Amino acid sequence: MTLSRTATTFFPPVMEARRWLDGVTFTDDRPLINVSQAAPVDPPPEGLRRAMAEVTLNNDEAHLYGPVLGLPELRAELAQQTAEKYAGVVSDEQVCITSGCNQAFAAAIATLCGEGDEVIIPTPWYFNHKMWLDMSGVTAVPLPVETDMLPDPARAEASITPRTRAIALVTPNNPGGVEYPAALVQDFFDLARRHGIALILDETYRDFHSRPGAPHALFSDPDWHDTLIHLYSFSKAYRLTGHRVGALIASKARLAEVEKFLDTVAICPAQIGQHGALWGMQNLSAWLAGEREEILARRAAIADLMPKLEPLGWELLGLGGYFAYMRHPFDMSSADLAPKLVRDAGVLCLPGTMFQPEGDARGESQLRIAFANLDTAGLGALFDRLAALPRNA
Repeated sequence: MTLSRTATTFFPPVMEARRWLDGVTFTDDRPLINVSQAAPVDPPPEGLRRAMAEVTLNNDEAHLYGPVLGLPELRAELAQQTAEKYAGVVSDEQVCITSGCNQAFAAAIATLCGEGDEVIIPTPWYFNHKMWLDMSGVTAVPLPVETDMLPDPARAEASITPRTRAIALVTPNNPGGVEYPAALVQDFFDLARRHGIALILDETYRDFHSRPGAPHALFSDPDWHDTLIHLYSFSKAYRLTGHRVGALIASKARLAEVEKFLDTVAICPAQIGQHGALWGMQNLSAWLAGEREEILARRAAIADLMPKLEPLGWELLGLGGYFAYMRHPFDMSSADLAPKLVRDAGVLCLPGTMFQPEGDARGESQLRIAFANLDTAGLGALFDRLAALPRNA
């Protein structure tokens, strides 16, 4: 019997991890430390919420179907700010709004791939990308990263076949946290262009990049749209996770294909969240800069705290965006260690096995920590609990 599309892939990892909480009791003096999911825990700032409430009450059209490719005003604003940020040229006709960045990736794959085609993705990979490829009948070709957690373009080129349709990168990386240097991003762009395939670049966490200036120069190429498909999310920047607002930037011709996909799966992105994203882009630049500084402070706190764990055998493999990616010292797979940490340490995190192909042993020694969910005091508590684990955990 032929498997259904959904049966070809694994269960959602975050939902699976939450089931580890069943039957476990946490106390007021030892509450759960949840570093399993990369999502802001606070609502949007009050001004943005008021703006959305105003739209809800007084903009009747916001409750109707909207344009399939998103609000024209938001598309234009994102085009302008993207062009300014990357010193390039982006038109509003090259921008569409999606119901979250996951849908942007899904739309990109739908326009690129047919049954049995291939997409190269670095491992450890973002599991939702792998799940969508599985459910689309597309083969995910793993590209193991090097010891610095960065993928090698030469190894990627060796994996290209006549069925390869794209290379998909995430920077700052999920789950690894590492920021891909501009030169590396350019190398992958040039590689994709040489072979006539797409470079899908997911920059969900770009607002929390540690380096000043543009993360890369791809948009400065006047013909960027012949190769680049750029993905973005408003969720992390403006705390709009529940409103599902993402974006895809690509050629006008590709967006004509994307429109078919979006009209079929959602008709249009939800309008209230789009108005919130637009207000945020136009009014919250200073606030967002402060959010970035806070994330960078938490990142620095992790670097400062690592000497507490390193003598115990822990190793920090990657750090940035919302994530710390670690190698643990215990003689067991992270698939067993992660649920044990819930019971023994009151810590919920994801095992590296959730980010690697089945049978790849590298994930067994790795854990992902979504550190943006904790302030510096919470990070201190997390490291204290990890340090207190018995060596034979």
